Amino acid sequence: MESLEQIITRAKAAVPGASLEIVPNGSPSAQHSVLVDNEHAVAVGTFLRDDPQLRLDYASNVTGVDWLDTVLERKTKVKRTIDGVEREIEETVKTTRPGYLEVVYHLYSMALKQGPLILRLRTANRAEEAVVPSLTPIWRGAEFQEREAYDLYGIVFKGHPDLRRILMWEGFKDYPMRKDYTEPDDYEYEPTAHDEVLEKAKAHQAANEEYS
Repeated sequence: MESLEQIITRAKAAVPGASLEIVPNGSPSAQHSVLVDNEHAVAVGTFLRDDPQLRLDYASNVTGVDWLDTVLERKTKVKRTIDGVEREIEETVKTTRPGYLEVVYHLYSMALKQGPLILRLRTANRAEEAVVPSLTPIWRGAEFQEREAYDLYGIVFKGHPDLRRILMWEGFKDYPMRKDYTEPDDYEYEPTAHDEVLEKAKAHQAANEEYS
């Protein structure tokens, strides 16, 4: 398969205005990925599937990633007056990068037996703008996996044909795979409580009896 640089160059030519960039992977696998902007994600995905040199016709895996707010530090030189003398010193400036959610697609070509190409979509934030376009219309196999990311991470897939919870029940609040998720202490809904869950349920029941 072509290099990511070559694929990005051709994708930008096929989809004018698309923003694509390589996200490096520093692990031993060195499986770098491609981040695409949400506005052009469907068009880029269609190109990846239909291009005769790629024919990435199979989405083998779709998963979510939760990135919390991150404190970034950078060194900068500033001028300060010390003991009446102006000096240039180095200071550390801290800024906060707001958190966001990502969806990661592993794409293969069954026809040409090549891949994977790892494609990333990113939300604007982890709250009201946790939205990305659905790629299910391009890769039908992504339907249940996008639903899982919606269920467990709270990522809303715009254009999904049947976006509803798939593991947790309707009415369940919060998203269990987010990094800041806190387990409730009320496990009364658990029909077969056991082990640690059973102990928490007993403690919660005892507390309710104490204050009733």
